[in-house]
Amino acid sequence: MFRMAAVMILVGLPSLALADNPLGALGKQALGVAVQEGTKAGKAELNKAVVSKVNAKLMTEGRKNQCSFKSDSDELEPGCDAKAKKLANLLVDAKKTLAAAGHSGYRFVVTGHTDSAGDAAHNKELSKKRAAAIIKELVARGVPAGEIDAEGAGAEKLLVKPDNTPAKKAKNRRYEIQVKI
Repeated sequence: MFRMAAVMILVGLPSLALADNPLGALGKQALGVAVQEGTKAGKAELNKAVVSKVNAKLMTEGRKNQCSFKSDSDELEPGCDAKAKKLANLLVDAKKTLAAAGHSGYRFVVTGHTDSAGDAAHNKELSKKRAAAIIKELVARGVPAGEIDAEGAGAEKLLVKPDNTPAKKAKNRRYEIQVKI
């Protein structure tokens, strides 16, 4: 009984102290703001973690389901249908994950890449056309066009260095998909 009374007194003291103190209301307000800011910071970290996880999955699965491009072209090599379908399904799953985390207003960005052969300006334009070709495939499989943007990176971010063989060059003719909040 004595313990219960002591606990009740100790639990009630902070609220009494704030109520009797002219700055008590200010203290309560500051405490409320601190809790809100802590909650916001926690949500921001959680949101970063969700986006990071989605982007890691998009990168991994995108590399597994990479459609190939012909050299110096935005034309897809044969055999892209099943891969494009898997990628479209992956984007649908990513949208569900982002929605469950409370995200809206995000964009998927498809970045096209080229090998190191040729003129840098030409490669930049070609890489953007490659990204647009992938977007066309994704839209044909149900991903809304308004949710995807195309970017061209040219040969700025080679996956395989040096790309001095036809096989290595082919690996650099690729695209990557990421979500941007």
